[in-house]
Amino acid sequence: MDLPSLIYKNQYSKTGEWLPWSTQSVHNALNPDNANTATRTTERAIESSGLIPNSVKLEDITDENQRAPKLKVLKSLESEAKRKRYVSMILQEYINGSNLRVLFVNDGRGGRRWVYLESDDDEQELLNALNVLSANKNILLWPHGPVTSKLRALLGRSGNPEIELASGKTLRLALPAYQDANDKFDWDATPASSISKHQLSNLDRLEANSIHILREVVAQAENPAMLFSLGKDSCVMLHLAMKAFYPSPPPFPLMHVDTRWKFQAMYRFRDEIVRTSGMDMIIHTNPEAISKNINPFDHGSELHTHVTKTEGLIQALDKYQIDVALGGARRDEEKSRAKERVFSIRTSTHRWDPKKQRPELWNLYNGYKEKKESIRAFPLSDWTELDIWQYIYKEKIPIIPLYFASYRPVVERDGILMLVDDDRLELFEGEQVQIKKVRFRTLGCYPLTGALESDADDLPSIILELLQSNNSEREGRVIDKDSSASMEKKKQEGYF
Repeated sequence: MDLPSLIYKNQYSKTGEWLPWSTQSVHNALNPDNANTATRTTERAIESSGLIPNSVKLEDITDENQRAPKLKVLKSLESEAKRKRYVSMILQEYINGSNLRVLFVNDGRGGRRWVYLESDDDEQELLNALNVLSANKNILLWPHGPVTSKLRALLGRSGNPEIELASGKTLRLALPAYQDANDKFDWDATPASSISKHQLSNLDRLEANSIHILREVVAQAENPAMLFSLGKDSCVMLHLAMKAFYPSPPPFPLMHVDTRWKFQAMYRFRDEIVRTSGMDMIIHTNPEAISKNINPFDHGSELHTHVTKTEGLIQALDKYQIDVALGGARRDEEKSRAKERVFSIRTSTHRWDPKKQRPELWNLYNGYKEKKESIRAFPLSDWTELDIWQYIYKEKIPIIPLYFASYRPVVERDGILMLVDDDRLELFEGEQVQIKKVRFRTLGCYPLTGALESDADDLPSIILELLQSNNSEREGRVIDKDSSASMEKKKQEGYF
């Protein structure tokens, strides 16, 4: 059966109200005098025409990058939707054989509705279409495929996953269950500025000193590497290195010690760094951590950190014979870091002895060492957290979106808000996934890093929030609370 031309246009009521198409409304249009006949013939005609896409089950949905949602968050949102009597619907955008742009929804019981869009990028038309497809009901909307990016943009502008429709009903975007978008960026290298010392701002002086340290390391080291943890400090340090050796790339590789428990957004960001920076990256994971499945849930934060980070780092430095490892630690972060030198000597077993450190006068750094000794060098030692953020703002340095406030799925556990980042996180009895607007002030392994509730979703807001804060940036790091003087103990064992 061929469908008549009227089916390929939006339908309107006699009063001009925009109405969605459904299997039943198509059947009624085809059988105006006998609408009570079976609809199976109509269903077959719709399916064979290629008019609309196939319906999708909730367990089969993916985002614009073919990634499935987080199962635990999906189940939590579905459970809440049933409790609040929201209708759960899956949204697709489809270009059919007649080159019509179809916005299509289906529910879990086989019901389906669709409308036609005139534009690819008209946000108001999209909202109007979603209002029509909601059929005057509260909706939990699950995007499938490329349309996910449009709903991300809609969420970015509205600032809230719950949108009030023109009908007065609520459209709830299920985007917190999805992985963050793959944000692409280009890492632009620029030369170090040449300014009279009488005109230098605080950031200019910090930049100049850090570049001096980087060049001193390269001048004195035999085989240096830059440890890259993917956080804001690492990004600033990489940016400074690009400036220090412009127009050539920095003459050392990046090194990432992977615990396998970083945020998924960090791994995507790592791939972008490799793609855009033009630098080699060494990625190392402790084989013992893999074979024994060392993880923070079953083994605790202290053992997990020691095996995956401390032992993993020592293995990587020995394997690649790194004699100077550059790191982004700052003295204002923690008391044991405050007393560490810029050029920090480590023994042949990578241990740190705070009593055997060299004096550092003015800008003179001694990079010479005994055989089998190594050095950890810290170009950002004199920077503060505020300096880091102001420099990121000034230089437009790419950073991970986790630093910006957004609606994310979290659970409250052990005094922190833990992000439900993947399905390895097992929920305890009584725990519920909550959607909160949160951001991260520091990043590590996701089960050991707490989020903070915040509205700071851009750099000026983060800087303003920081100026008003009296709390340490590392208060959300579980590993800092393991035991008394735990950070100094870790450093003495070889931790960064």
